[in-house]
Amino acid sequence: MQVTFQTVHFTADQKLKDYIDEKLQKLEKFYPKILQSTVFLKLENSGQVKDKVVEIKMSVPGSVLMATNTDKTFESSFDSAIDNLKRQLKKLNDKIQAAQR
Repeated sequence: MQVTFQTVHFTADQKLKDYIDEKLQKLEKFYPKILQSTVFLKLENSGQVKDKVVEIKMSVPGSVLMATNTDKTFESSFDSAIDNLKRQLKKLNDKIQAAQR
């Protein structure tokens, strides 16, 4: 699976990119036909605390899955977004399995 990073208002360090890439690769065991993932990392200044926004756009044959989350750190925001994607992939896989029966 190809992973692309888009950062807004900052430059992401390699450690964060490696963390995200490693977690995304693990999603292939839930749905092996993932074509591409694009991860948008944004800093959002709402009031005094800067929130970290993670948006994940994942292309699979026939559809595009999206997950977005905001938290205090990119890691925790990403973990919540990837849990959402995991549920979507499991649901998609179950749908395909049911159609094949």
